[in-house]
Amino acid sequence: MTIRFGVIGAGRIGRIHADNIATRVRNAELLWIADINLTAADALAARFHEVSATDEYKRILDDPRVDAILIASATPTHADIIVEAAEAGKHIFCEKPIDYSLSRIDRALHAVENADVRLQIGFNRRFDSNHRRVRQAIMNGEIGDPHRVHIISRDPSPPPIEYVKVSGGMFFDMTIHDFDMARFLTGSEAEEIFAVGGVMVDPAIGEAGDLDTAVIVMRFANGVLVTIDNSRRAVYGYDQRVEVFGSGGSVYTENLYANQAHIQTTQGVWRDLPLHFFLERYENSFITELNEFTQALLSDTPVPVSGLDGRAPVVMAMAAKKSVELNRPVKVTEIEG
Repeated sequence: MTIRFGVIGAGRIGRIHADNIATRVRNAELLWIADINLTAADALAARFHEVSATDEYKRILDDPRVDAILIASATPTHADIIVEAAEAGKHIFCEKPIDYSLSRIDRALHAVENADVRLQIGFNRRFDSNHRRVRQAIMNGEIGDPHRVHIISRDPSPPPIEYVKVSGGMFFDMTIHDFDMARFLTGSEAEEIFAVGGVMVDPAIGEAGDLDTAVIVMRFANGVLVTIDNSRRAVYGYDQRVEVFGSGGSVYTENLYANQAHIQTTQGVWRDLPLHFFLERYENSFITELNEFTQALLSDTPVPVSGLDGRAPVVMAMAAKKSVELNRPVKVTEIEG
């Protein structure tokens, strides 16, 4: 059997997913590309065999051949498209975040439940082999009881200011991956969050009302303490590291490199810079997440990252933002009401 996809959004992440569906995902077929910019949709569709393009995504929802849609459009469109796709009986893979509003997220999740379709959220880092090995070490008790989780996530350069203005802010756009990783590794839920931040990379980011540097401290229900270290610019490349310290040891990951060569001379010892950004660092995880989504549909089993998994990091982002504004720890219950 084959799962037939339509992709909504022909931007950077949409192009990645479309290419993977068409060429790398097992038992998957790409039928449609939709984007409000028809030129972009046409250009992406032309890269593949017999893929149609449109500037009206509802044409995909109306196509009875389509089994699943992949939402890679702008975040403010996600929740409404989820509702429409669910009502059309389509399974859904949606990029993060679902939305910036909990009421809109809840409406989308309710529509998915009512329609009895599957929804997976695109937290691709869960599918990275390094992060999975860290979780395995925790779940297998290899390091005893986990006490501390430290997540370092730093981009090589900040996004364009025009993007920053519509991104929802660093906590919703960047840190949200780290909030999800904290839940993934601890197997628990955040209870209290304290965040501090500043503008240390680009004053224009501050003028746009956002942060570019932050440290977040969280207490989870199982007692684990989690820290997240974020920056919009690491001059040496994409910095993605995790350490979990436990009663019986620790497990940690390092950055990935294009090669394993080390140069040693009388002047010192060095190596090339890490992989530059997420496109290179997480290339395989994007493929794996769609393989597992497709296989879940074919085998009628739960998807690995549910709608509720997509909702929780949004709550955490809201708590972090409120913490910065009030300069105090914020309990998650303050957000949930």
